[in-house]
Amino acid sequence: MNVRHLTFRLLQVYVAVVRLGSVSRAAAQLHLTQPTVSQQLKRLAEAVGEPLLDNQMKPTFIGTELYHAALDALSRFEDFGGFLQDARQGTRGSFSIGVVTTAKYILPRLLGPFNRQFPGVEVSISVGNRGYILERHRHQQDDLYLFSHPPAGEHTLSGRFIHNPLVLITPPDHWAVKNPPASFGALLNERFLLREPGSATRLVFEEWLRSHNLQLKRVMQIESNEVIRMSVEQGLGLAVLSEHTLAEGQHRLGRPALPEFPLTSHWYLVCHGNRRLPYPAANFVHFVNDHLARCVDERYIHNDLAALLAHLDRSL
Repeated sequence: MNVRHLTFRLLQVYVAVVRLGSVSRAAAQLHLTQPTVSQQLKRLAEAVGEPLLDNQMKPTFIGTELYHAALDALSRFEDFGGFLQDARQGTRGSFSIGVVTTAKYILPRLLGPFNRQFPGVEVSISVGNRGYILERHRHQQDDLYLFSHPPAGEHTLSGRFIHNPLVLITPPDHWAVKNPPASFGALLNERFLLREPGSATRLVFEEWLRSHNLQLKRVMQIESNEVIRMSVEQGLGLAVLSEHTLAEGQHRLGRPALPEFPLTSHWYLVCHGNRRLPYPAANFVHFVNDHLARCVDERYIHNDLAALLAHLDRSL
């Protein structure tokens, strides 16, 4: 048998004839003429090199085996057709997302509802400081990224969607809690606990200090939001952190009522403009846009993903 001469259409015709027991009924079902069906059966028998049907249109011994093989092949491709449709709808498949450390506090709130609606999608997550995620972004190692201070570049697309207020925290018994000063300047002699250089939280805070011509006198660097929060609780110093990182332990922290705080910041979804996103990744962006109120407190919502969505829709 010359397998190269077999086609899906030949197999479809043969299965229809065997199932219906009639060339005419198979022709009607397939919207073909009877001569065309007969010609297809002849071509198939020639390709196999053996008779496939007897005079009553019943499969021969070899024809029966071919019928089962044809059913297997056609059903597998029917399954593939269903898989392809699901994949194009973003309901099956996978994508990866790179997340800066602070964003790990909000990503589960997005992925939980998304996973319940699209259980067939697998998501791989890489978490690290801003420098690490920037490096992954530079090498296009992930499909999507979550930044609070998105990278620049003509091929980088981003859309902000969640407020990320940066709040001042102190030990619970700090004097500024009971008697808030008129401005932040009164705290410049305090020790401040800062993230590592390059951290988005630190970038925003230092930009704000420069814009107000202020300079901290005492600084301690700690590369962990959790350790900073616990250190503030124990009286080691003051800090400016994302409000999203303070879900636990807020009752053990002071929040002085200063007019300058919280500082304004946002979370951004980011992707490469010259990279075609997998269907599930694009589906995730649409899900965030449409169902953000299901995922986060409404007071944090600042949805501005229109430009990102327009690019995704053009590229799909």
